[in-house]
Amino acid sequence: MPVAFRYKSFRFFFYSNEGNPREDMHIHVRNGDGEAKFWLTPMVSLADSDGFDAKTLRHLREVVAANKELIEKAWHEHFT
Repeated sequence: MPVAFRYKSFRFFFYSNEGNPREDMHIHVRNGDGEAKFWLTPMVSLADSDGFDAKTLRHLREVVAANKELIEKAWHEHFT
């Protein structure tokens, strides 16, 4: 699981096998409370989650949006 970055107690990462064909660009977020998946295109949006409350998900969405370029770069470095 390549980690794109860490923020507070959260790890933002990809699974190395993202399906065949590969799913559109996205990022997984995990800590001890749960896990979420956010699509990056056409805009940052929640794909699914388990364990996080709405406030945490809103905050994580903002973190993903603020780091979108970093995530895209990490995605391309890993998958291409």
